Amino acid sequence: MAALTTIISTSSSSSLLTKTQHSLLKHNKDHDHVPVPVPSSSFMGTPTTISLKSTRPRTVGIVSVSSFRVSCSAASSSSTVVPSALLFDCDGVLVDTEKDGHRISFNETFQEKELGVTWDVDLYGELLKIGGGKERMTAYFNKTGWPANAPTGEKERKDFIASLHKRKTELFMALIEKKLLPLRPGVAKLIDQALSQGVNVAVCSTSNEKAVSAIVSFLLGPERAEKIKIFAGDVVPRKKPDPAIYLLAASTLGVEPSRCVVVEDSAIGLAAAKGAGMKCIITKSGYTKDEDFLNADAVFDFIGDPPEERFDLAFCGNLLEKQYVS
Repeated sequence: MAALTTIISTSSSSSLLTKTQHSLLKHNKDHDHVPVPVPSSSFMGTPTTISLKSTRPRTVGIVSVSSFRVSCSAASSSSTVVPSALLFDCDGVLVDTEKDGHRISFNETFQEKELGVTWDVDLYGELLKIGGGKERMTAYFNKTGWPANAPTGEKERKDFIASLHKRKTELFMALIEKKLLPLRPGVAKLIDQALSQGVNVAVCSTSNEKAVSAIVSFLLGPERAEKIKIFAGDVVPRKKPDPAIYLLAASTLGVEPSRCVVVEDSAIGLAAAKGAGMKCIITKSGYTKDEDFLNADAVFDFIGDPPEERFDLAFCGNLLEKQYVS
């Protein structure tokens, strides 16, 4: 049976719902059909409308889907709950950079240095399980053998890796400056919603700080960039899946981790966010679509812009109060 991807979203006007309504949909990986009970409950005494839109045929009581949207609206609105901070991973979340960005830049660096190494698409997917470019190269060479022209001493090898990573970052930044890799759908929209509501926005990444800053500045624009805090690279001694970078972000921004919502695309990023005690929404990327996201608070293919919007800031706020399942 083909596994399903359940897409849940609320409109920007949606408010807090009952626990029953939030548990409206549950992903069942072993079946092609998902039972969808639609309760006739109300929102704090106010009639609530539940509407279901499906991209596939529907039968009574059963919806067969690859993706669908649940929109919830109340006859009257209450105060909107928003996160204290909205924290984004960079690669795979803001931009799908890995296959045609970072991987290409690594390979160009290896070629320039005549290392006789090429990371193909599948191999790089495996290497992404290791957080951080320098750590990734070190682990690879330790396993497969160091290039003949690499130094032999431990300190010298560390410096060698650092020099490779510096060059790789330069090549990657040049690629970003050409704007050859676009923002993922809905990223700018969600950031604008957060900034307009006074929500702290930050990017938390294992990538080099210069590379992350280039993505934020060139692809999101300088006006947004000056309002977004960046935590990246070696700013913490332990990288994802360790929660250190998210805990640092919360501490620096002066917010409680429990009031933060993280947008991630990978299992190691999810582990870092949950380890920090934060809510985590997964937006799957090219390399991570088949990873295990069982502990995520919600899972989507992407954020999305109308009319293909999957979720918005209101959804992030509601997530702090209720548990969505996907």
